[in-house]
Amino acid sequence: MTTTDTGEPALTIDELAARAGVTVRTVRFYSSRGLLPPPEIGPRRVGRYGRDHLARLALIEEMQHQGMTLAAIERHLRQLPPDLSPHDLAVHRAVVASWAPESVETLSRPELGRRAGRPLSDEDVDRLEAMNVLVPEDGAFRVDAGLFRLGVRLLDVPLSQETILAARTALIEHARAAARELSGLLRDAVAERETEDVKSLSAHMHPLVVQALLTTFQRSLKEELREWVDSGAARAEAAPPGNGDASSA
Repeated sequence: MTTTDTGEPALTIDELAARAGVTVRTVRFYSSRGLLPPPEIGPRRVGRYGRDHLARLALIEEMQHQGMTLAAIERHLRQLPPDLSPHDLAVHRAVVASWAPESVETLSRPELGRRAGRPLSDEDVDRLEAMNVLVPEDGAFRVDAGLFRLGVRLLDVPLSQETILAARTALIEHARAAARELSGLLRDAVAERETEDVKSLSAHMHPLVVQALLTTFQRSLKEELREWVDSGAARAEAAPPGNGDASSA
């Protein structure tokens, strides 16, 4: 794997397929249907793929796992804004996956590295296990595909393991609290309805609620970070100028 001048990873089609857990033939098929944007052409006419291709490929695979037909996937992707970032695509994939059963695979240690698209040290594997991204089982590992991609990205985040685990705990606690409150509201709203009506309403409400939660959380987090940065800048401006070299006083 190489990188562009901006630090964007430039993957060959083989590297892209390995990291996404699909075959090269699948990548070419999606590209031929216009589901993936064309790669950048590098030296010696070799196509190079980046984070956008990987995120879009993960979204396509997730929709296929949900049983969507190829025609439905094509219609869905055409409705998305063309300038979505890899992060936006990842959020969209999370919404699609949120109302699906867990997709758990059993991978060997070498397969973990291939799926991650990078070598995984013993320390990396221990961190992924601590984050509950993977679970050792009979010499292999039980892995949730969506969590695994997120966990591998977290390996490069400059935060301590304790901070990441504390953040995970906070998110789980608040998510469960929100889920309990929303579930109670829905139960009260449909208490007098037939069982089939309740199931139908739940199926329709689930993705809408998850999308609303994600959108609200993203906006709230941006506002909190903006206030934190702005307050830091304000403190820096209000601080008295340095006294310079004390010996010159």
